[in-house]
Amino acid sequence: MMNVTVDNFDAEVVEASMQVPVLVDFWAPWCGPCKVIGPLLEKIELAYGGRFKLVKIDSDQEQELSQAFGIRSIPTCVLMVGGKPVDGFTGALPEGQIKAFLDKHVPEGDVLEAEVTHVETTDAPDANDPVAIHEALHQAVLKNPDDENARFEYVKLLLQRGQTDDAKVAFAPVIAKTGLVRRFDSLQRWMNAIDFTQDRADLAAGDGGFDAKIAANKRDFDARFGKAQTLMAAQQWTAAMDELLDILMRDKTWADDLARKTFIAILDLIEPPPIKVADGQIPPTDPVVATYRRRLSSVILS
Repeated sequence: MMNVTVDNFDAEVVEASMQVPVLVDFWAPWCGPCKVIGPLLEKIELAYGGRFKLVKIDSDQEQELSQAFGIRSIPTCVLMVGGKPVDGFTGALPEGQIKAFLDKHVPEGDVLEAEVTHVETTDAPDANDPVAIHEALHQAVLKNPDDENARFEYVKLLLQRGQTDDAKVAFAPVIAKTGLVRRFDSLQRWMNAIDFTQDRADLAAGDGGFDAKIAANKRDFDARFGKAQTLMAAQQWTAAMDELLDILMRDKTWADDLARKTFIAILDLIEPPPIKVADGQIPPTDPVVATYRRRLSSVILS
């Protein structure tokens, strides 16, 4: 494993990828999931016995390289072959998924499981340990309040855990940026949905609930959007997007594009956008997200 900077990028990544696939791990010291996947990638590199090369890029220190690859969420791994990015993934994937990803691109060979037993990973937090990840993100926001990525991930984690009041406190310093930073706008829409659900719980239940209103009138978009908000608040993302698609299929511009903007917000919340590179895009790894992106495009363009 090698740490790469802008000074040695051409030699250690571009030129090296002409000989063997190079997996570039974009990480940061504050990133909890990065501490999980980093040692795991090193273990896998040893196990593959030279079939690929692993390098690491500190996205905070090497912002020029991060911007060149369009990195918007970490950890992000990009596989370089023949001097060009060919595939990638985001998040701390489990070992089996990482190996399956690599096996699509690296030369065939045996995995030397017996040779990597000495690799120590006990210091890394568990990928499913929200306490460790929470602390890492909290410290990142405290150390660098202007780090938009860290704040987005921190507020998102708090909302995922149901700590809405804490999330609002953490979000308050950037609330004025919602019109400028789309991911902050997405967080705001999620919090609005939570507030709506808490304040108008009576609308979702009883004979006059959302389902009854929709059954009586398929074009009752207020009821459909209200139902989508309750689903969004409950983190039932695909069900919420289905309701929003039903609105869009009947009226693409209803309520000043509210359904489309909310749909895009959900996509931001559940999966970062594809990595943009000079020769195209590396698609997102989540097939559900990819499917709903296509469905949105189909409806909007129809």
